[in-house]
Amino acid sequence: MASDSYKEHLLIVDDDAGTLEVLQRNLTDEGYRVFTASGVVEATQVLEATPIDLVITDLKMPKISGLDLVRHVRENFRNTEVMMITGYATIEGAVQAVKTGAEEYLSKPFTEAELFEAVERALEKLRTRRFGRVFVEGAPTSTHGLIGQSPVMQDVFEMITKAATTSATVLINGESGTGKELVARAIHYNSPRASAAFVPVNCGGIPEGLLESELFGHVKGSFTGASETRAGFFQTADGGTIFLDEISDTSLAMQTKLLRVLQNREVTMVGSSRSRRVDVRILAATNKDLTELVKKGAFREDLFFRLNVIYITIPPLRERGDDILMLTQAFTRKYAREYGKPVPRFSDEALLTLKNYDWPGNVRELENVIQRLVVMTDSDHIEVPDLPSLMRFSAMRGTGFDRSLASVETEYIRNVLAHVDGNKTRAAQILGIDRKTLREKLKDQGDE
Repeated sequence: MASDSYKEHLLIVDDDAGTLEVLQRNLTDEGYRVFTASGVVEATQVLEATPIDLVITDLKMPKISGLDLVRHVRENFRNTEVMMITGYATIEGAVQAVKTGAEEYLSKPFTEAELFEAVERALEKLRTRRFGRVFVEGAPTSTHGLIGQSPVMQDVFEMITKAATTSATVLINGESGTGKELVARAIHYNSPRASAAFVPVNCGGIPEGLLESELFGHVKGSFTGASETRAGFFQTADGGTIFLDEISDTSLAMQTKLLRVLQNREVTMVGSSRSRRVDVRILAATNKDLTELVKKGAFREDLFFRLNVIYITIPPLRERGDDILMLTQAFTRKYAREYGKPVPRFSDEALLTLKNYDWPGNVRELENVIQRLVVMTDSDHIEVPDLPSLMRFSAMRGTGFDRSLASVETEYIRNVLAHVDGNKTRAAQILGIDRKTLREKLKDQGDE
């Protein structure tokens, strides 16, 4: 794609001048640079002269059909995606278009929203395919040791840079597995305290009866089993940074003690009456909404205000777009090197499936999946069937929650038929219906 202010370059091919004008106007308004052609011959001339990301072609045109153009693009322009539109939609036509190489098939009349969604889906597949070609080459760049180029992660990087220059308390919020500790480490190791200790503490992983002793230390004989005086995490972090992960899991009593540390910068060991001053920067993290916990009386409001001097929200992986592909590349190279195996290549479909999956476990879940794939896959090429079963269902992602059940069903039937090369018996088996029911559905859709 050429370097300019447009998102991508599109070529619309249709023998109807009115359709060309409407599509060109709508897509230009969306930020695309749009070229037009009234036929296949003119379209091939544009393709030879200008880098095109997506060709949107009508199916039925005089002399040379849209299918011939699809075939020509597939054979000669591997960096170009193709989308078919038609006013004569049939299941057979959709199957033929997909088999020939069209990534999207849109029936007239369609709404602007349906057009924009189909265009974006096709371009997303193109971006994924381009990424797949350079997957094994080089390593993804990182910022503060974190991998990502999405706008939401750029905001996180900016906040890390600002937080690292101060000694203010930082509250980090994000779902489990998003990398809250990595952000905390980035703040510490880019701060003036970098040469001192970074001490992570999982507040939710320490029993309530032991947490005070672990944080503040204890003196010999202060409780059963205290055979010697031992410093706590705050003393260990003196001069450096302590990271209190899942601070929302602490009791109200412990929150009171933590508030005292934040206010006075002093800790009192269990069994001692004397406070000790500590020079510790406090970073805290939670996967819960502390403002809601404050309203419910489950978290002290004054402690929340003390912690919430600088607030950083880490986005869930599902909102990070192509960062998923970058992380996949990094984890694949990491575990291939660790296990002494060649770096496997992912098919375009497998990468797209990974990108479209919801990732409830976020980056931690992605890393676990990639590690398992590297270990368990014998081939040097990873396809969709190699992925966990839950992810395979995301390969045929919907286009939003504004579609009717009938339209979703129609699209799914078309995709299944395309997958089995139009074999209705096999399609009926996959759909879990008999051939008679399938014929009735095709008839309802005007395809039989």
